[in-house]
Amino acid sequence: MSMQSSQSAAPVKRRLRQCLAALLLGSACAAPLIAAPLQQPPLVEPAGQEHHVGKVVFVELITPDLAVAQQFYGKLFGWTFRNIQGDGMDYAAAYLGGRQVAAMVHKEIPAGMHRQSSWLSFIAVRDVDKVKDSALQHGAKILFGPRNIPNRGREAVIADPQGAVFGVLASSSGDPDDVLAAPGEWIWSSLMTTDPDTDAAFYQALFDYEVFPTSSEDGAQHLMLASDNYARASANTLPAGRSNIHPHWLNYVRVDDVAATVAKLVTLGGRVLVQPRLDRHGGNVAVVADPLGAPFGLLEWTDTDSKEVTK
Repeated sequence: MSMQSSQSAAPVKRRLRQCLAALLLGSACAAPLIAAPLQQPPLVEPAGQEHHVGKVVFVELITPDLAVAQQFYGKLFGWTFRNIQGDGMDYAAAYLGGRQVAAMVHKEIPAGMHRQSSWLSFIAVRDVDKVKDSALQHGAKILFGPRNIPNRGREAVIADPQGAVFGVLASSSGDPDDVLAAPGEWIWSSLMTTDPDTDAAFYQALFDYEVFPTSSEDGAQHLMLASDNYARASANTLPAGRSNIHPHWLNYVRVDDVAATVAKLVTLGGRVLVQPRLDRHGGNVAVVADPLGAPFGLLEWTDTDSKEVTK
């Protein structure tokens, strides 16, 4: 063997020795050779310095069938996808006009369970561990994390005291700007709960929201949650007489024409859960579900209708 080939082989031999030693010590040296870490795209590209605690900055679809989900949302909203694999997970980042609007994660449904997907809302924080401790003190449960996610930041998934599940994210690339969402992007988030007052107080403790009552003609309670002088979300009473619906977060996509989008959705295999109706903001709204059951909303929103809060 020549001196050159001997030198080139040395790093390989050192790596093998390191792996053997690690295996003998019971560590997972072989894991990087089998499954590379999942490299999620940064939340903001290029990275920024803005942080908006309390803002819903990202949504993630948990689904048993990525291909079906991509076909449905791609045709409905014009989203494109970048498929990523790592950590033994199939993941897809969704884009519209070059901006990331969502992500999709493949998760098998255990045998015997209903095959349904769901959207998970992530709310911006600066310190995930501090928020986790506060959530526990106020009666919540930690379902996942806190955990560092490469390129993304630190996150955790929490169930609030009423059972609604949400995520918190301290983004390592900053939070998206406070600009009006374009059609095909997420425009609003609603917390549907049995006790809006109690739940609003819980989220206020975590995110320092200002809470405002809003007018309603349906007899239900609607509270607006605001931070940085922007309306971030609302806490609303669950529909009466629907014992099969549990507290949850519901996210809305902005569209130009709710009725036309609903008609298209049905042809793509989606379902209508709440028929289009006039929203109190003046545009139409509907609640629908994708072919695998994940509920979301559709909302018309004019360019002149601001989310800034006037006191």
